[in-house]
Amino acid sequence: MTIDTLVLLSLGYIFMVGNMLYDMQLSEEYLGRPSVNLIPLGIVLFIVGISGNFYHHYLLSKLRKDGQKLYCIPQGGLFGYVVCPHYFFELIEFLGIAFICQTPFAFSVVAMMFFLLVGRSISTKSWYMQKFEDFPSHRKTLIPFLM
Repeated sequence: MTIDTLVLLSLGYIFMVGNMLYDMQLSEEYLGRPSVNLIPLGIVLFIVGISGNFYHHYLLSKLRKDGQKLYCIPQGGLFGYVVCPHYFFELIEFLGIAFICQTPFAFSVVAMMFFLLVGRSISTKSWYMQKFEDFPSHRKTLIPFLM
């Protein structure tokens, strides 16, 4: 990944989370506080999500050694169950943020990210199936045991 792509993606995520937090303040001002406090659950989901995301990115980074360009099938973690476990944990991160914010905008961001990552994981699985004859077809695309 080039540095300009990294900066662009990081700024996009910062902008999105910043908007969700700002929306949370506006919603509290006009609608009051939510009747159910989901903040502790949101914090736990966020920590689980970001930890799983980093772990699976670490596994991906270990696939190539010494700058080799060879593609291989990821193993370890939830890679035995889904094609893109890092996307799954990214969704858990965003769900945690939505539980912290508890606004319609935050939950619509989760829905948007879900549809975006479903499409990306389906195309990733299709690419793996074309690239590797021995790719396990039983692997789900995004959510373990479901899809």
